[in-house]
Amino acid sequence: MGILLLNQNDDEAAREVAVVMVPFPAQGHLNQLMQLSCLVSNYGLQVHYIGSSVHIRQARVRANGLNPQDLSKILFHDIPTPSFESPSPNPDSSNKFPGQLQPAWDASLSQRQPVSEFLREIAKKSKRVVVIHDPLMAFVVQDVVSIPNAESYVYNCVSALYKASFIYDRMGKRFPLEVPPFETCVSEEIISFAALQQEPSKYRAGDLYNTSRLIEGPFLDLLADKDIVGDRKSWAIGPIIPPDIPSRENPPKCLQWLDQQEPNSVIYVSFGTTTSLSDEEIKELALGLEQSRQKFIWVLRDADKADIFTGEERRAVLPQGFEERVEGVGIVVRDWAPQPEILCHPATGGFMSHCGWNSCMESLMMGVAIAAWPMHSDQPRNALLISEILKVGIVVREWGSASGEMVKASSIENAVKRLMESEEGEEIRKRAEKLGAAIRLTTEEGGDSRLALDSFIAHISR
Repeated sequence: MGILLLNQNDDEAAREVAVVMVPFPAQGHLNQLMQLSCLVSNYGLQVHYIGSSVHIRQARVRANGLNPQDLSKILFHDIPTPSFESPSPNPDSSNKFPGQLQPAWDASLSQRQPVSEFLREIAKKSKRVVVIHDPLMAFVVQDVVSIPNAESYVYNCVSALYKASFIYDRMGKRFPLEVPPFETCVSEEIISFAALQQEPSKYRAGDLYNTSRLIEGPFLDLLADKDIVGDRKSWAIGPIIPPDIPSRENPPKCLQWLDQQEPNSVIYVSFGTTTSLSDEEIKELALGLEQSRQKFIWVLRDADKADIFTGEERRAVLPQGFEERVEGVGIVVRDWAPQPEILCHPATGGFMSHCGWNSCMESLMMGVAIAAWPMHSDQPRNALLISEILKVGIVVREWGSASGEMVKASSIENAVKRLMESEEGEEIRKRAEKLGAAIRLTTEEGGDSRLALDSFIAHISR
């Protein structure tokens, strides 16, 4: 998205507005609010990004696909946070929900007082303070209601389908679609944590969504229901990832390898930052990729710990001789992967994904079809959106009674071939490419998402 051109008076007014971003301490949430910070600062507004020192550092070192000049405009502030345990993820658990992150989430609740003090200091120096926070940080920012020149907005890091279906569940209303039960996708601890946010979330002045009407118009309409939103305003401003990824002088090995491949010939395999595969699951996936004979980039990393900078990360073991056998056909990446750059590369033709909303939006914007393999949280409902509603993907494993069973190499092989080789897969990939081009237009001047962001900036700069 470009920069809104302000006249001199507007520019003076904009400098009087301080925007404070309050992310939830998990990678997919930290990342989206970092992207939003860059977008908002490009309108000439002062943006503060706050959190624990650990999570500020995490957000900064993993700022994928963002322009360093944009990042340099953001003001980062460490908020005092109690120390927390950082257990390793359990790759052998049948429940893939990242419960190892719960200590960091619980520690974030103690940030209420220091965040309140920070906001009051900022409010003394600004005409207006605009707090943009994750829904799971409503408890922490609730004192904004007592600051006369401050207002808060929820930034939803999930799909509109997921948000609407979650609210319908909570209200006891029947959702128009059959969706996976919420309780099968998360832990009891995060359900209790989310419950703490319900009352404070009523203090928000409006809602931002990382989606567009083109992608999720019917679900955004559901969220606009007066019973849900009341008199609050809402803006669908996604995708918020920049459409133009900065080029690198020294690209990593995986991008150099992609440069040597044919267009649309490679499937990218990654399950995000909150999924750990067991040794047996890794073996089946390796064999499935090998047997498919399709070119691939496979990001093989353990799930994040609460503090990603402490302790050692498990190095998963691949089947003996695997990397030698697939040499020239596929590569395994064990480091932090430049996902937006991989997805926008001409050689990338498919994405085997857990369907976290970051990954979905990046893939949709880049026009890359998805082989959906949801693991937990919002991912099963996102997979439904991708495969059944938008029809730009296939499902590797259906969510439900078989969700705890091992996915065998033969199923993985078939899914890869179905997406990358079959006539059905070709149609799906063409549909994804066409949708991606249309989505990118919504972020350009005059497009729906761009107009929504312009409207939000005008609203908070009023």
